[in-house]
Amino acid sequence: MLIEGEILILFLLFLIALLYSSVGHGGASGYLAILSLTIYAEYDSGWLKQHAWSLNLVVAAVAFYHYRKAGFFDFDLTFPFLLASVPFAIIGGYLKVDGAFYDTILSITLVWAAYKLFQIKENYSDSKVVRPSISYSLPIGGAIGLMSGVIGVGGGIFLSPILLLKKWADPKTAAATAALFIWVNSMAGLIGAGVSGQLAIDLKILLPFVMAVLLGGYLGAKYGSENAHQSLIRKLLIFVLIVASIKRISYILI
Repeated sequence: MLIEGEILILFLLFLIALLYSSVGHGGASGYLAILSLTIYAEYDSGWLKQHAWSLNLVVAAVAFYHYRKAGFFDFDLTFPFLLASVPFAIIGGYLKVDGAFYDTILSITLVWAAYKLFQIKENYSDSKVVRPSISYSLPIGGAIGLMSGVIGVGGGIFLSPILLLKKWADPKTAAATAALFIWVNSMAGLIGAGVSGQLAIDLKILLPFVMAVLLGGYLGAKYGSENAHQSLIRKLLIFVLIVASIKRISYILI
């Protein structure tokens, strides 16, 4: 029987998955913050990252399914970012690094991205969307992959704002790209942890988490892909960035 504290954790994970999946994200930054402020804070950063990546795999897969089914996935846009990110995400997952510095940089980056997205006009005509060249996609994908592996996220929280700020995609296409990007990078991070001998997934703990985020991810992704307007997706993404930054800052302070 679940005790009250465990039920609260599951509910919070459900809410994070619900919110993040609506914009195509897996929610790792939120999961990390929640777990780091609970009884699971006693586990090391590697354990936390691996379980956040595992939850990412579930939610990002559901989000990608819904956004692809709704017709928003652009393979040609997504592939170069994936190609460059995978090896660097594996390297990042292999490394064992103190996350305090990266948490600080991440929080600052998220606040900046939210502010810049807030300034974007709500006009997403196809004529204004231009696919980036390989010379831009590859280094950006590699950099995000490395940072994702080190911090323990899927990278969508970096990629989505870039796609919108550079006008490389509309909000829903960005969500579809981010979902697949997150899934692949989360798997790469787990592979890196496994290669380095750091893999420590606790299925007994993970499975209840999976059930909570699966439900939240399904509801959020279905709403985001089928019902939400493009401008609402942008506003939800801004909210996600702010929530993530606040959670990471609170983690640093505590």
